Amino acid sequence: MNLLLADDEPMMLQILNSYFVKDGFNVLTAGDGEQAMELFYEHKIDIAVLDWMMPKLNGVEVCKEIKKVSRAKVLLLTAKGEPEDELYALNAGADEYMRKPFDPRVLLVRVCKLMNWNSQMREGDLLVDMNALKVYRDGKDIQATSKEFQLMKYLILNKGQIVTRKMLLDQVWGFDYFGDDRTVDTHIRRLREKIGDSRIKTYRGLGYSLEVGLDE
Repeated sequence: MNLLLADDEPMMLQILNSYFVKDGFNVLTAGDGEQAMELFYEHKIDIAVLDWMMPKLNGVEVCKEIKKVSRAKVLLLTAKGEPEDELYALNAGADEYMRKPFDPRVLLVRVCKLMNWNSQMREGDLLVDMNALKVYRDGKDIQATSKEFQLMKYLILNKGQIVTRKMLLDQVWGFDYFGDDRTVDTHIRRLREKIGDSRIKTYRGLGYSLEVGLDE
């Protein structure tokens, strides 16, 4: 799940980036509107979180450009507080509007709602229960370990997309992990044994992908 995050305040960008990465998003960050548009055209973006008052191109202008060519969701952040501002943003194509200051946890919930995420995600005969921290295959608990659950969560949130070992290490083991990245391979192998060998495809030299539409 690719999220474009654009804000000209470096500290805000850093804080929000950490929240979204922790929850399983692939985050692309931009410090101004032009950079945001460059990233949008270089990557497949699922949702964009844009600050309204950015240099070069403001958030509303970026939103309009995105909506012209894409079905990506857009959430606008702004210190503007007048009803007319919110109406203007929504008429410009924004799917959601959030006033600053805000709690990053609330922003995360709103983004997940925009993407129609709920506490359970399915792919074929697999079900990942985010609240119970369990993975089910054909209705049966596969007894996933904590690391296996986190791997499965990240893979299903990004199903059909290749995720690298580095991305998995950062997401599951943390940014301060300095061990051998081959530990990912070991845990992927064990996860495959529980959900089916062909469900997670290896892309040599690139990473892994949870394949879509496969039932074993």
